[in-house]
Amino acid sequence: MNNFFTNKLCVITGAGSGIGRALALNLAAQGASLALSDIDDAGLEETKRLIGDPPSNRMRFDTLDVADADAIEAYAKSVKESRGAADYLFNVAGLTRVGTFEATPLSSFEKIMDVNFWGVVRMTKAFLGQLTETRGGVVNISSLFGLIGYANQSHYCASKFAVRGFNETIAQELEEQGVSVTSVHPGGVATNIARNAKVDALPEGAGNREDFEQRFDKAAITSSEKAAEIILNGTAKGKRRVIVGRDAKLISALQRLFPQSYPKVLEKLLPKIS
Repeated sequence: MNNFFTNKLCVITGAGSGIGRALALNLAAQGASLALSDIDDAGLEETKRLIGDPPSNRMRFDTLDVADADAIEAYAKSVKESRGAADYLFNVAGLTRVGTFEATPLSSFEKIMDVNFWGVVRMTKAFLGQLTETRGGVVNISSLFGLIGYANQSHYCASKFAVRGFNETIAQELEEQGVSVTSVHPGGVATNIARNAKVDALPEGAGNREDFEQRFDKAAITSSEKAAEIILNGTAKGKRRVIVGRDAKLISALQRLFPQSYPKVLEKLLPKIS
């Protein structure tokens, strides 16, 4: 990357843990200016501690709920007033739940969509004027589960498929304005998403909550730091799609080769929660 992001203002949601934190640390080391947010104050404070004394003094940390449309509008305005127009927006904040569609209350489904999809849409809309001004880029985290369907993750898959469709559409619309759009599809990455997942109903045969988390931990073959490096390399090159992890690359290929039967193949490759 050769410090591609030095002195660029990068806005990151979900910066209190996982990929969001790893992006923040990498960009801070490059000398980027940062506007970091998370709904988790303790996690955000830990990210601040880990950054230490960054090369750039243009840095802010804010508590932000991406399900709050009014708060997002106010945040975008505040960022521009205090730090100038954003160059890059990284929409990382997200959550998941586990359970069959039948067992999942509609309120739970709506919550996942509100954060994972509408949070991305709201943030992109709020910062679009700034990104157009700087001819910068938006980086929206979808998932491997934005490429394939996976039993007992209907709410999560629906939200991530929606993010993918949103990304691929606005990439076409914004090209002439010089704004890049990168759709990121991580496979198993070492984050706390499984531990933080709400469980509506563990499927029969899934064991207890601890068993469920251990299976996901085993599938997390890519570190958050490596994921951040891959994402930033792809963003710097203006890639429209970035697939993170050899597992995601393999499974994406299998889905294209076997569009009807890939779920049977995946039973042997992914943690069994169904």
